[in-house]
Amino acid sequence: MARRAAAIADLPGFAAVAGAAFVVLYLPIATLAVYSFNAGDSIALWQGFSLRWYEAAWANTAVQDATIRSLVVASLAALISTVVATAAALGTTRTRAYRGQTGVYMLINQPLMVPEIVTAVALMIFFATIKKATGYMGLGYLVLAHSAFCIPFAYLPIRARLEGMDLMLETAAADLYADRWQTFRRVTLPLLAPGIAAGAMLAFVISLDDVIITEFVKSAGQDTLPTYMLGQMRRQLTPEVNAISTALLALTVVLLTAFFLLNRKRG
Repeated sequence: MARRAAAIADLPGFAAVAGAAFVVLYLPIATLAVYSFNAGDSIALWQGFSLRWYEAAWANTAVQDATIRSLVVASLAALISTVVATAAALGTTRTRAYRGQTGVYMLINQPLMVPEIVTAVALMIFFATIKKATGYMGLGYLVLAHSAFCIPFAYLPIRARLEGMDLMLETAAADLYADRWQTFRRVTLPLLAPGIAAGAMLAFVISLDDVIITEFVKSAGQDTLPTYMLGQMRRQLTPEVNAISTALLALTVVLLTAFFLLNRKRG
């Protein structure tokens, strides 16, 4: 009689522990979403259903400015980090093994291993020196800081896609007298496109949600949506913050869903 492999789900109490974990993870988020529709001024006392705070957030010029700034920074950071990550992924997978390859991989993924506060302080000191020398105080620092932090997030799905691709297709293109650029443009890039799109989406979401690096690097008047919300919580907490958080959460969920759909394995 064949033995059936032991499954974690068969352990006593597994369902209860899993259910409790989901409750702890998602009940606060659900509560936030529900209270974003509260008609009253309290964030804890339900006073009826209303879209009042969504309308208030939509009409708030400070929210509009912060939203536009967040989208601009996240879009540019996603573009830059995805281009760099694609080049890095090609350089670390489409080459022969060499000494120090593991070290290169660690350097690329350094922002994932170092606490974000350390990266934020380092970037603040670095950019402060440049600001003093040049006098430039624009959004470029935020874009570069977010790009540097987002590179490993874009790199991982792109590298995973490259490692799962069949090298025989590129070899066949070379056998048909295609040069390296033609092989990349007509074979590698189309096959790599889902990985690049997934990496760009993930980098965009990471940049859009970032608070710590933005708080340390930004200049006066350069609030993004997350740092604007942080400032509002320090001054006056109203359900408007719940509405903004829920809208930001919805956008993040949509993008992450698209990321997982693009990044899943296909038969």
